[in-house]
Amino acid sequence: MKHIYFAPLQGYTDDVYRRIHNRMVGNVEKYYTPFVRVEVGSIRSKDTRDISPANNKGVPVVPQIIFNSRKEFEYLTNRVKELGYTAIDLNMGCPFPLQAKHKRGSGILPYPETVSDIIEGIKGHSDINFSVKMRLGWQDNSEALKIIDLLNTIELEHITVHPRTGIQQYKGDIDIEGFQKIYEASRNPIVYNGDILTIDDICSIEEKFPDIKGIMIGRGLLGCPSLAAEYHNGKLWSKAERIALMLDMHSGLMEEYSKILKGDTQLHNKMRTFWEYSEELLTRKPYKKVMKSGNLKNYLSAVAELRHIY
Repeated sequence: MKHIYFAPLQGYTDDVYRRIHNRMVGNVEKYYTPFVRVEVGSIRSKDTRDISPANNKGVPVVPQIIFNSRKEFEYLTNRVKELGYTAIDLNMGCPFPLQAKHKRGSGILPYPETVSDIIEGIKGHSDINFSVKMRLGWQDNSEALKIIDLLNTIELEHITVHPRTGIQQYKGDIDIEGFQKIYEASRNPIVYNGDILTIDDICSIEEKFPDIKGIMIGRGLLGCPSLAAEYHNGKLWSKAERIALMLDMHSGLMEEYSKILKGDTQLHNKMRTFWEYSEELLTRKPYKKVMKSGNLKNYLSAVAELRHIY
């Protein structure tokens, strides 16, 4: 049985979501935070809040940082260390052009000389367990193999690989052969990430790559929060059980977000994201009613109907 890691998704897996999921269902080895970045010379206040130990009590959290230079890497690493963390995940996989065009995320992969400089920085922080999340490359998968050769010179907690290029974002087929090459070339443990939506998907990857350390899941866990629990317990949940969990989580999230968000519009917009990846579970008509509710009152009415439908 492999470790299951919860992938970071900007706007979805914040500290509130992580606390609620960990408390109500868990079965996740680590929760990785959405990336922390430098903006106008410092860390954004929302990122500081998200990784604050006070907001992550009892949750096995690993902060993730994104950078385009040794300078940014050092600044972010030192700020995270000051909070008492002993593990940091390095984002070399973000596909979004807003970051990639500035050599961050997967946009750093075509620049092995920059990655080499980062590796020298890693060596200077022996008190931190670093991991890396990356793609096959920005434009083509030959870029990742060059980076793996560099990463083989240091010891990492693991390397998580999403088998697409950055320019693909989340579209098109995953490149299992490209993943296989990195899996075979890496001297560090490998974690698989990408298009894992069901127990069968997990088992398929386990069968193909028996020596992987674990599997990182993002959208699959957002759409079905019980997925890791079902895998670890070896028992599939019914649709009614899965939706009951989501409704319980929804109540917890509503309570917490109501304390920190201002007004019905903010709360409505935030809560709608909770259901964004659950169309298959809810089926189309109830899903559309929730997502197109228009205001908080209609939204809460649509969510209440789910309890009667299922």
